[in-house]
Amino acid sequence: MPLALLALAVGAFGIGTTEFVIMGLLPEVANDLHISIPTAGHLVSAYALGVVIGAPLLAAVTARMARRSVLIGLMALFVAGNALSAFAPDYHWLMAARFLSGLPHGAFFGVGAVVATNMVAPERKARSVSLMFLGLTMANVAGVPVATLMGQHLGWRVTFLGVSTIGLAAMASLALLIPRAEAHAAPASGLRGELAALRSLPVWLALGTTVAGFGALFAAYSYITPMLTDAAGYADASVTMLLALFGVGATVGNLLGGRLADHALRATLFGGLISLAVVLALFPLMMSAQWSAALAVTLLGTAAFVTGSPLQLMVMEKASAAPSLASSANQAAFNLANAGGAWIGGLALTAGFGVTSPALTGAALAVLGLGVAGAAYAVDRHRVAPRAGRERVVAGHVPQPAETVQH
Repeated sequence: MPLALLALAVGAFGIGTTEFVIMGLLPEVANDLHISIPTAGHLVSAYALGVVIGAPLLAAVTARMARRSVLIGLMALFVAGNALSAFAPDYHWLMAARFLSGLPHGAFFGVGAVVATNMVAPERKARSVSLMFLGLTMANVAGVPVATLMGQHLGWRVTFLGVSTIGLAAMASLALLIPRAEAHAAPASGLRGELAALRSLPVWLALGTTVAGFGALFAAYSYITPMLTDAAGYADASVTMLLALFGVGATVGNLLGGRLADHALRATLFGGLISLAVVLALFPLMMSAQWSAALAVTLLGTAAFVTGSPLQLMVMEKASAAPSLASSANQAAFNLANAGGAWIGGLALTAGFGVTSPALTGAALAVLGLGVAGAAYAVDRHRVAPRAGRERVVAGHVPQPAETVQH
């Protein structure tokens, strides 16, 4: 695999760290800025809003720019957002800085996925995407825990300065390692071609699969702490270690999904969604003992992230003439899944169905995602069949009517 994929992974590592570390630093931020923890929680939403707005917007605005320049510019915006977070004088400035930090997130992964697949042979495309996403999953294993400890002992502002440093390292890596072809050749499709990609039904079905499939993950993961403490009986201090197990599972699933999808993309996607539904359906049972709860958290990460690379690649293939905007829109879909899944899981808790009930709502969402993926498959077969018939006619192989066929 090209060394340039390392540069993309470094950027993904920084983005993943800043996205999730705020959740572990809410008490420190709230105390320093003299606000409540629920108010500080809006900083998570501000970042997610930045991702949803920035992903399609920045991909569209930069459609005619060379992708290498776009990636470096996006990472510069990321560095600026985190530096401003570190020096924010009050809550409102920090909200704005977190929104700014989220703007480049989706476009970086979207454009980065296009660059990654351009650097490898067709049979290695999914693996190239999974190696870029490796930075995101490793952020959950190492980046977030280390950055959280740094913020707790040295102050939350130091954490954001540290993340800015990771962004600077990513900028240097991108400048040095991204191929010259991506530095000088602007995409031919331009803004009009990129926008045209979003008029495709298969693209929207692929995006719908992302929202439902990863909504299933976040319906359960958003409430994993009370499941582990109230149902499985873990102490609060053990949760960080268990979340690291989720990161390990996500890393394994990400690499496995990339390798399998290069051989059978659709089968890998279906298998991942089925596995996710089964794992979530078994959550109430597995949360009854500590050893099985730890296994459940690991399997959740594995099953969910098996689908990551196939979903990203499927969106790009359905918009093959202009993949950057559609690929970036898929990242916005991931964040919609985050917000929507957490909301749906919360409804189950509010209704009094029990602490593990969000996992069952997640299982239902995984089944919904499987249904949307099945609809996408049916649409593809419907479109391919008439095309195949036209090709046979053009080639002169016109099938006989049924009554004239000789037996």
